[in-house]
Amino acid sequence: MVDLESLRTQISSLGEKVKSLKTASPPDKDAIANALKELLASKKLFAENNNGIGVDGKKFEAPLSKAEKKARAKAEKAAAAAAAGGGGEAEKEKANPVGKKAANKAAAKAKKAALKSGGAAPAATSKPASSVKPKTTKAVIPRVLSSSSANMELKINPNVDLCDRAVTALTVAVLLQLDLDLKLKSDPRCATPTLGVPGGSIGGDLAIARYLCRISPRGNSLFGSSPSQQSEIDQWMDYATSLSRLPRENRMRSITKTLDHHLPQRTYLVGHKLSMADIAIYTQLGFPSRSLPSIKPSPMLRWLQTLSSLPPVCVATELALNVARNDESLFSSSAEPLVPLPKGMIYLEGATEGRVCTRFPPEPSGYLHVGHAKAVLLNDFYARRYKGRLIVRFDDTNPSKEKEEFQESIIKDLDTVKVKPDDVTHTSDYFQTIQGYALQLINQGKAFMDDTEQADMQTQRMERINSKHRDQTVDQCLKHFQNMCSGSAEGGKWCLRAKINMASDNGTMRDPVLFRQNLTPHHRTGTTYKAYPTYDLACPIVDSIEGVTHALRTTEYNDRDEQFAWLQVNLGLQRRTRIHSFARMNFMYTELSKRKLAWFVDSGLVTGWDDPRVPTVRGVLRRGVDINALRSFIYSQGASRRIVNMEWSKFWAENKREIDKGAKRFMAIDKQQNVTLQIDNAPAQDQNAYLSTDYLPKDPSYGKRVLRLSNEVLLEKGDVDEQLTIGEEIVLIRWGVVKITAIASDRLHGTYVPDGDFKAAKKKLTWLAKLSSPDENTPCNLTEFDNLISKEKLDEGDNFQDFVNPHTIATSHVLGDPGLKTLQKGEIIQLERRGYFRVDRPYISREKGIELFMVPDGKQKPMGGLEGKLAHR
Repeated sequence: MVDLESLRTQISSLGEKVKSLKTASPPDKDAIANALKELLASKKLFAENNNGIGVDGKKFEAPLSKAEKKARAKAEKAAAAAAAGGGGEAEKEKANPVGKKAANKAAAKAKKAALKSGGAAPAATSKPASSVKPKTTKAVIPRVLSSSSANMELKINPNVDLCDRAVTALTVAVLLQLDLDLKLKSDPRCATPTLGVPGGSIGGDLAIARYLCRISPRGNSLFGSSPSQQSEIDQWMDYATSLSRLPRENRMRSITKTLDHHLPQRTYLVGHKLSMADIAIYTQLGFPSRSLPSIKPSPMLRWLQTLSSLPPVCVATELALNVARNDESLFSSSAEPLVPLPKGMIYLEGATEGRVCTRFPPEPSGYLHVGHAKAVLLNDFYARRYKGRLIVRFDDTNPSKEKEEFQESIIKDLDTVKVKPDDVTHTSDYFQTIQGYALQLINQGKAFMDDTEQADMQTQRMERINSKHRDQTVDQCLKHFQNMCSGSAEGGKWCLRAKINMASDNGTMRDPVLFRQNLTPHHRTGTTYKAYPTYDLACPIVDSIEGVTHALRTTEYNDRDEQFAWLQVNLGLQRRTRIHSFARMNFMYTELSKRKLAWFVDSGLVTGWDDPRVPTVRGVLRRGVDINALRSFIYSQGASRRIVNMEWSKFWAENKREIDKGAKRFMAIDKQQNVTLQIDNAPAQDQNAYLSTDYLPKDPSYGKRVLRLSNEVLLEKGDVDEQLTIGEEIVLIRWGVVKITAIASDRLHGTYVPDGDFKAAKKKLTWLAKLSSPDENTPCNLTEFDNLISKEKLDEGDNFQDFVNPHTIATSHVLGDPGLKTLQKGEIIQLERRGYFRVDRPYISREKGIELFMVPDGKQKPMGGLEGKLAHR
C-alpha cells in the first residue's frame, strides 16, 4: 500500500530538484528530463492511489507528449473546419476525402493518447473551438443542468451536530457532479436530513446518498468494483448506521479502535480508492478536522488527514457547516465561491457567508509581537473569507499599563501587515453600559463585594473556600459597589466578584473578580471613572453588543470559555458568541511577554521596541521578514490547538523562499581581510571596461547591473587561505575563469581564460575591482543578530534574566558593488556567498555608507562558505 504522505514529500523534493537543475548554469538537459520523468511518475502514482486527485487537490491529468499534443490539435482543427463549411457532410467528404480520413485518424489517435495518459478524451463538438465556453468549478453544489432536470430540495436542521447534517449525501453530490438542480435549505423542524424528490421524499443521510448514487451514471464507482467489495462496503454502511445511535465520545472510541486495527496497511477502508464506506464513517466523526491536532499519530489519523484534504469532502463539510437558522436557500448555484482554505487552515464552525464578525482585542500596553500577528491575521482571514467584518477593539480596561503611544503603534503595525479593520472600537466606549450589567448581576443576587486580601483570596479559591461576604444582601453589595466606584480609600479595599460555583473543578468558575478600583487617569476617559471592569466581564458583554459571531483566542483561555458562556447567559445577552481556540505561537530562544520585553528595552540591552532582536512586528520586519511569508507561515500553522515551540529556522526558510524571488544580487569583499589578484591580460583601470550581468539570474525582467572590470581585483583572504595552487583554474562569479600563474605572500597573479570550463573549476569566488578612486566602490556595514535568550525553552520558575545572551550583535565592514549606492531603505538584496540583507539605511556618503542587516535563511551554514561573526541562523 502506498503511503500518500511520504509520496507527497517525495514529490515536493523532486519539484525542488527540477527547479535547481533548471537554474543551473548551464542546465543539464538530460538530468532535467530524467528528473521530470521521475516527478511525473510519482504524481501519477499519487493520483492512482488518491481517487484520481493530484497533490494540488485537483483531478490529475498527465501532460501530453509533443506528438500527442500535435495529434489532438490536428483533430480539433479538422473538426472545426468540418463544422464551419457551408455544404453538407457528404459534399465535404467527397471534395476532400483524404483530409476527412486524416482528421478521423488524428482524432482517434488523440483520444487514445488522452485515455492512455489518464485524462479525458477530447469531446466531439459541432461548434468551432472558439465558441466552446470553459467549465468553471465553484465551491458549492455543482449545477450541471439540462432543461428537463428536476428540482430537488435538501432540507437540513441547522441546530444538530455536523454528523447529522447530511455530509455523506453532500459529498456524493459534489463528487459525482450530478445533473440535477439540488437546493440546500435550512429547516429546524427536520429531525433528519430530507430530500424532496418527484412524487415524495427520502429521509436519512445514507438513504439520500444511496439514492443520489443510483440516479448518477457514475454512482457505481462509490460502491465497489466486485460483489465482494460491494458487500464489504455494505458492512461499513451498516456499522455507520449503528454508530449514529451512540453518544459522540463512545462513537469516537469505537471508530478509533476499529480503524487502527483495519488501516495499518490501507489508505482507504475498501479497495484502493474512496468509497461510500470512507464517507459514511468520516461523517460519523462530525467535524473531525478540529480534533486532528489532539489525536495521537496512528493509522486512523493518517486516514482522517487524507479524507479531510479531499476537495469533495471539504466542499461538502463547508456546505453542511454553513446551514444557518431561519435562512431560505442560502446556497444557490449562482453563489460566488468562497476563497479556498490555505493548507493548514480549517473551517470555521458555524460560519455563514456574509454573517461572520471576528474581533482582535489588543491591550494598548505594549507593541505588537509575532504572537499578536498570528491572532490578527487569523481573524482577518476568516472575516474576509466569509465576506464578513473584522473589529479591532482596544481592550483598555487597565489604565495603569495603557498609553496612547501603544495604541497608535498598534494601528500603524496593523497597516504594515496589510490588515484593514472594518471598525476600530474601544472597550472604554462601553464603560457605562458594562457598569449597568454589573449592577444587574448584583440585583439578581449573582455577584457580591469582597474585601479579602488578594493573597488570601487566591488561597481560598485554590482550596474552594467561600468568601465570608458571599451571602451579603443586595443592599450591602450595592453600597460597597457605589463606594468602590466613587474612588474613596475605603472603597479601594473592595472588589466585585461573580457568584458562580466555588466547588467547580474549573478554577475560573470559582467566583472570579469582575470589577476593581483604579485611580490612575485613563488615557481616553481621564478621571471620569474610578473603577474598571476586568477583561473577563467586559469581553462577553462587548462581543455581544458589537455582534461578534466568532471569538478566536488562544488556548490559554480555554478554562475561561465556561465563564464566558455563563456571563452571556446570566446577563441575558441575546447575541451569543462562538469561541474558537488556537495555539499561541511560541518560538525557541524567544521571550514574548510584553513585561519581559519591556525590561530589555528599559535596560538598554536593545535600542528600542523596533530593534531587530526584539520579536515585535516592527522588530522582525526590520530584520527582513516579508509580509507574505509571515502570512503564509501563520496560515500553515492554522487555527490548530496544538501548542508547540517552533524553530525560527523553519520560519526563516519560508521567508527565504519569498524574498529570494526579488532579491537583487551584488558582491562585497571584506574591507581589511582581502588579497589582490592581478590578472595580466585583463583591461587596466584607466580603460574603464565594464561587464553587464542580470540582477536576478532566474528572472532577467529585473534588469541588469554593471560590474567594473580591472586587471587588479580583490578576493576574500579566507578564500585564498584555502591553499590555491599554481595552475589551478578558479571562477570569478559573473565574469569568467582565471588560471593562477603565481602566488606571493600578499598578491596572486593569473590569466583570464576566455573559453574556460566553469564546471571544471572547483572554486567559485566573489570579487571586486580594485580601483584607484576610493569613492567608486561602496562602503557597507554588515550587521548580524542573535537570539536574546540563550536557553531553548524557559521552564516554569526560570528567571529569564539568568539566560540573557551577552553576544547578540556584531558588525563587519566591507566594500561592495557601486550599484549598492542606488538602494532604498527596506530593500532586500543578496550579497553572493554571504547571504540576504535588508537595507536599514541607504548610502549617504563615503563616511556614512550603506547599513545592511543580515536576514537569516534557516540554514546552519552560510550559502557560500563565508562565515560571519555570529552563529549562522
